[in-house]
Amino acid sequence: MSSIDSLPPSLAKIVQRFQRASEPKRRYEQLIWYGQRLNEFSESDKISENKVAGCVSQVYITAALEDGKVIFQGDSDSQLTKGLVGLLVEGLNGLTPTEIVQLTPDFIQDTGLNVSLTPSRANGFYNIFKTMQKKALECQLTANS
Repeated sequence: MSSIDSLPPSLAKIVQRFQRASEPKRRYEQLIWYGQRLNEFSESDKISENKVAGCVSQVYITAALEDGKVIFQGDSDSQLTKGLVGLLVEGLNGLTPTEIVQLTPDFIQDTGLNVSLTPSRANGFYNIFKTMQKKALECQLTANS
């Protein structure tokens, strides 16, 4: 069982925010809010290399390394999936590739969102998370080569 204390501060804050939203409707509103906070995603980045496989909706993720920290951007054509992207971008931005790779997606259970998400959305969440980990690793490999 993952505890909030073991999470990076940015992610712990998000989990706590969702824990305060007790009703599923409030969680959805919270999720949509994260989606709205995402930076404008460039059309030129909507290419197959940035597409998250295994998602029902179109999801794109980019990652760049700045001073040893990973900076993600993302987008989706579905409001709720975009919220999941926004939550992960906000939670993982500014971490090192190692910190990101060591995370487990269990924290979704701490948010209570896993109860509200349809199986395909929950699956999408894991695919987005795994893609972000993969891109973080790629950033690290590029930086080390």
